[in-house]
Formats: sequence, structure tokens, C-alpha cells
Amino acid sequence: MPTVGMGLWKISKDTVADQVYEAIKLGYRLFDGACDYGNEAEAGKGIARAISEGLVSRQDLFITSKLWCTYHKREHVKPALQRTLSDLGLDYVDLYLIHFPIALKFVPFEKRYPPEWSYEEGGPVIPENVPYQETWEAMEDLVRDGLAKNIGISNTPGAMIYDILTYAKIRPAVLQIELHPYLVRKELVDLAHSEGIAVTAYSSFGDASYQEIGMVPQGQQLVSLLKNDVVNQVSAKIGKTPAQVLLRWAVQRGCAVIPKSSNPGRLLENKDLFSFELSPEDMDAISGLDRKLIFNNPADYAKRAIWAS
Repeated sequence: MPTVGMGLWKISKDTVADQVYEAIKLGYRLFDGACDYGNEAEAGKGIARAISEGLVSRQDLFITSKLWCTYHKREHVKPALQRTLSDLGLDYVDLYLIHFPIALKFVPFEKRYPPEWSYEEGGPVIPENVPYQETWEAMEDLVRDGLAKNIGISNTPGAMIYDILTYAKIRPAVLQIELHPYLVRKELVDLAHSEGIAVTAYSSFGDASYQEIGMVPQGQQLVSLLKNDVVNQVSAKIGKTPAQVLLRWAVQRGCAVIPKSSNPGRLLENKDLFSFELSPEDMDAISGLDRKLIFNNPADYAKRAIWAS
């Protein structure tokens, strides 16, 4: 799996095909999508265009998608990935993740797709009693069937990882989690790495992805990570942008990153993470910003407190 990719969350259907195509032209090979993002068919058009023009072959690309919460029952897992593959125009994905360790009442494709969190549009979130082991075993079948090269987990607490490893015949290849200097998660990253599970960090810029959708907690006197004094002091010292500093901080911890941008210059900057290193002192200073602040918390918007303690 490439260390730097492009995330497709919150990229509009109108622009995602062009953005994927342009990113491929600039050298991006990892694209991180999901059923829930609602733009897989359009992203697939960008991939198809790049392949048809000979910019890349399918084997050059690393495509990630995710199983949504309404498809956790064994009989729904394979059809969910088949729908994703049909939308993307692909025969397989390189990585298929369970998006959240949350099972919700099944919503048929013809009723609504993607289904989002509620069973009825605008209605309550309705949980479904599906053991995670059942879902994982169905995920393993996807590998055996050649529909997914690798399978993994996302937004998953440490105790649950230990449990998965007791029954997994195919171990999770990747753990994808929200990770930034306001949410350092050292123990969770160390656990994954100690078990041979790669870590992908999303929302590397912290609050930047959440301001416009009202998911930043109020009353915390929060300074945007991109404007944080510590981050900007490191940025000025090494001659790199604050975004590059934040991405390098994650990469230097052994994590992959999946930022997004519609700006070609920023896309190139986001890839330029291997021409410099952060000193141990700078790494410690940035990690010292930790506030254990989760922006993407299902307890807030879906009443599913997966991070409760």
C-alpha cells in the first residue's frame, strides 16, 4: 500500500472524476473511498479515463473502499462489495474495510443508496444485532472469492482488535483511524503495529474537514491545527507548509495518510513528504498538542458510543 494517497470523502459527484484523474496524472496511486461517500461511480469514471489513456494500469493503482454499517449481516457483505465494484467499474478492490464496528438495520439498495445512518431518511438510527465475527468471516470470503485483495478495519478500539485476532483466519491488513496531533492515539497505533497491522491516518489536518459540517466541539477554545503556533513554528524552521508538517508527523510514526485537495500545487506538496524529516524534538512538540479530541465520533451523530470509556 502506498504511504500517501488521496481521500475521497466530501468530494462532490460533480468534480470527483476530474480530481481522481488529475491526481493520477500527478503520481497518486492510492485512492481511499467508501460506499457512504456517495461518489464511487463518479470516481470510477476518473479511474477508467486514466487507464484508457494509458496513464496507469489497474495493477498500478491501490483502491480502497469500505463496507457500510447496514450491510454487516453475512448475506449482505458480498452484495455490498459487488455494488461498489460495479460503481467503480473494477473487478476487485485492493483493500476493503469495515467502515465502523456498528451494525445497523439493513436498507435495500432499491430503497436508498448509499443508505447513510438512518433506516428511514431523516429518521432514527436503528441498530441490528450482528456479531462482528459474522461480518469478519464474510469479509474473509471476499478475499477467497478474489473480490478484495486485502481486508481491514476502521474506527476500531483496541479491545475489539484483540478480539478480532482470536478468530480471524485472515488477519486485518490495515486499521484506518482518525489521527492528528489533537488525537495522537499512541497506544492504539503501537498496538496495531505490534500485531503487524498497517495504520492509515485520516483527517490529518484535524478540524479542517469538520468545520464546514458543524462537527467541531464548541467551547474548547480550539485553534485550527493548520494555524497552531507549534505547527507553524516547525513549518517556518524547516521551510515546509503546515500541511506537510502534519502529514510528515503521521508518516514518521509509520502511518499512511490520505489527504485531499483540488489544488494541483497542494496535491504535489502533500506527496512531498520524503525529502525531509522532523527532529525528535519537533515530533515530541507536535505530539504534545494531544487533547484526545475525536471529531468523527458516532456518539455525537448516531448515538453509538464506540469510544466510550
